[in-house]
Amino acid sequence: MKIAVIGGTGLIGSQVVEKLNAAGHQAVPYSLSTGVDVVDGAGVDRAVEGADAVVNLTNSPTFDDASPAFFRTSMDNLLAAADRAGVGHFVILSIVGVDQVPELDYYRAKLLQEEILRSGPVPYSIVRATQFMEFMEAVMSWTSDGDTVRLPATPIQPIAAKDVAAEVADVAVGTPLNGIRDIGGPDVFPLDELGRLTLSRNGDGRTVVTDPTAGMFAAVKGDVLTDRDARLAPTRYTDWLA
Repeated sequence: MKIAVIGGTGLIGSQVVEKLNAAGHQAVPYSLSTGVDVVDGAGVDRAVEGADAVVNLTNSPTFDDASPAFFRTSMDNLLAAADRAGVGHFVILSIVGVDQVPELDYYRAKLLQEEILRSGPVPYSIVRATQFMEFMEAVMSWTSDGDTVRLPATPIQPIAAKDVAAEVADVAVGTPLNGIRDIGGPDVFPLDELGRLTLSRNGDGRTVVTDPTAGMFAAVKGDVLTDRDARLAPTRYTDWLA
């Protein structure tokens, strides 16, 4: 298959391209650096021309109230181009629980992206993943002050980027789901405990203080960012840290 991977130079996209090409497909990465701008439409028709499937892994440059406009414009441009090119499958990566946290601008924007895809002209698949292991350091940096990191006890089910990429690649070469595949890591941790584990394994002397008001994940109620019935990835967080 020929697969256009939009956002194919990023954390997930680069690994999706590698996995697809290793399996004998022709996966081509596209991004701003290759002359494809999903917002103004430059290069989009060229990117999807002749593709059997399009995998859209582009992301909004911000997590604030500007993110919905990015996803609406980029999806409108990509879907229109994919329809003109006769693409038979359009795949996006979303978030487990994205429809359960309306308080977060970015989650509302990702849900909008899903809705645009569902109502669009191309058969589709949505892969919803739990939180990436690779983002834990960034999450702690948001609420770090000197020697203290403040984190809520929000349940998190961390998944390795390589496992996300493997699932996205698998979905991309399959029959369109016209629905959602949920994927998650094998273990669930309270976010504050995950922070303590990370700092300990990394020899970081900072202290984690449990604070239900700290950071983006303070807006999350209950365990909506986890899914024990999802397809569980093999990589455990403790092994990934090692």
